[in-house]
Amino acid sequence: MRFDVITIFPEYFESPLQVGALKKAQEKGLILVNVLNLRDFTFDKHKMVDDRPFGGGEGMVFKPEPLYRAIEKLRKEGNPYVIYLSPQGRLLSQEIVKELYEKKHLVLICGRYEGVDERIREHFIDDEISIGDYIVFGGEVAALVVIEAVSRLVPGVVGKKDSVEKETFSQGLLKYPQYTRPREFLGYKVPEILLSGDHKAIARWRHQKSLEITFKRRPDLLKKAPLSREDKDFLRKLGWKEDE
Repeated sequence: MRFDVITIFPEYFESPLQVGALKKAQEKGLILVNVLNLRDFTFDKHKMVDDRPFGGGEGMVFKPEPLYRAIEKLRKEGNPYVIYLSPQGRLLSQEIVKELYEKKHLVLICGRYEGVDERIREHFIDDEISIGDYIVFGGEVAALVVIEAVSRLVPGVVGKKDSVEKETFSQGLLKYPQYTRPREFLGYKVPEILLSGDHKAIARWRHQKSLEITFKRRPDLLKKAPLSREDKDFLRKLGWKEDE
């Protein structure tokens, strides 16, 4: 899996890419992450990547020429899927993460200021992605989110395939509660079912807990989750209404 990041702050990625699973994945050759400085694609002595918007208004806008040169350079090296990270994009979900993983080569453009020249968005970008309905300084943090989320799907990046398949959102539900030693902490005990050794009963308990937590915290997810008849019966006892 290859990621190319276009940014005016390449140093933003130095530490995150050199720790934990992302570092190991790169060392093993499972993922490749290239960070390009947008200023390297300018020709003026001041390396200007932005300018004031036509028609007036606040802030600055990324100029089209540097972005075009950067995108074209990467397109000559393969067939990348070009993504602009912005608040106007599709809201990132696990379904979209899986979709992006299938592309195998992503170019992530980190917006700043008032965004990019519309001609770039209209003619040279394949997709726009948002990581949430809030505002941050720029697309760098969003790029890291995409890199981490997609990389987790690459075989070998996460230790066990089973752990990826059972993560939050992977089955359309929030994850069940987890417990570890000691069995009792400040008077709070681990549920007896988890100490029973009955793996079938434990699996059923965990699944029902996932259903319960999802219903209480993110009921919107149930509309798309693959629910069995037994799941629906269980949810109805909690007050869930299928048509809501």
